[in-house]
Amino acid sequence: MTTFDEPATLSPGEARVLFRAGTARPTTGWANGFTQTNLIAVPEDWAYDVLLFCQRNPQPCPVLDVSDPGDPSTRLAPGADLRTDLPRYRVWQNGVLSGEIPDASGLWRSDMVAFSIGCSFTFEAALAAEGIPLRHVDQGRNVAMYKTNRECVPAGRLHGPMVVSMRQIPECRIDDAVRVTRGMPAVHGAPVHIGDPAALGITDLGEPDFGDPVDAKPGDVPVFWACGVTPQAALMASRPPFAITHAPGYMFVTDKLDSEFRVA
Repeated sequence: MTTFDEPATLSPGEARVLFRAGTARPTTGWANGFTQTNLIAVPEDWAYDVLLFCQRNPQPCPVLDVSDPGDPSTRLAPGADLRTDLPRYRVWQNGVLSGEIPDASGLWRSDMVAFSIGCSFTFEAALAAEGIPLRHVDQGRNVAMYKTNRECVPAGRLHGPMVVSMRQIPECRIDDAVRVTRGMPAVHGAPVHIGDPAALGITDLGEPDFGDPVDAKPGDVPVFWACGVTPQAALMASRPPFAITHAPGYMFVTDKLDSEFRVA
């Protein structure tokens, strides 16, 4: 298997080769400068519900691409395969997580429709370029993600709470973090909340629903962004018969540059 010492310097294609060969690591910090996406794939019978849910909840669920039924390709990375080129997948049966797998090709049905949804890992390179620290990257951890008390707008048979990702940001850099991410609405945009996690119904930052707990430094303030794991919370709440998603933090690395999704 090909190996690389510096994931940040990989091309997207090199990263996907590693994942296809079995490397399973969170993708924060991989292929810097290139957009990453969340994945949710459902049978065609549920595809309109997912599309409408995303349209009504664009901040947590910004759609960057939708496949044709049964087609595992994506316009975000010609030649890539959504069944094999993510580092880890989740399989859902009636809203219950039935397992995590490294390769989804054996379960991909001929009627599956895949949604590629913007990911906050995309704006992390822009934050780092401004000198804003990323504590989870420094600590070698996945980002922390939490279900909140904010309900998404229901759509068809889908409903559920918003999920957020949290980054500990030095108080003196919060305005900069807001400015940088506000200019990237296709990958969640500006924070949805800054400060007290209790306002989002989060009781313990040390116990994330997805990802890893992250240690704060003195002067840090928790900052929360809408998260593309939100569709997985909707799967749990709405219980469609079958779905395949990425494992939280284990994203698809596209060929699109981050700069293509900046509006300011």
